Amino acid sequence: MNRIQLSQLAVLATVAETRSFRKAAAELAIAPSAVSHAVASLEASLGVRLLARTTRSVAPTEEGRRLLQTLAPALADIDTALAALAGVMYAANYGTV
Repeated sequence: MNRIQLSQLAVLATVAETRSFRKAAAELAIAPSAVSHAVASLEASLGVRLLARTTRSVAPTEEGRRLLQTLAPALADIDTALAALAGVMYAANYGTV
């Protein structure tokens, strides 16, 4: 796995959680077209459709749901590790009173 795939997986998880490309883009602070491109690129590289899209909704396919279930703990661990690091860096820079 490369860094691009990791960011694409994070985008996929956000789209699946929000059920919207626009809401995911707002949450990630990126353009909706970047969200769409990330998901499409991930699907192309894996050779499988991960999201079912209609004009009114977005939902994970069965393959997407299985992938997200497997990845959810790892993505949560990454978020936790980054938050802990941010706390350590804050304490190192500002100390305690």
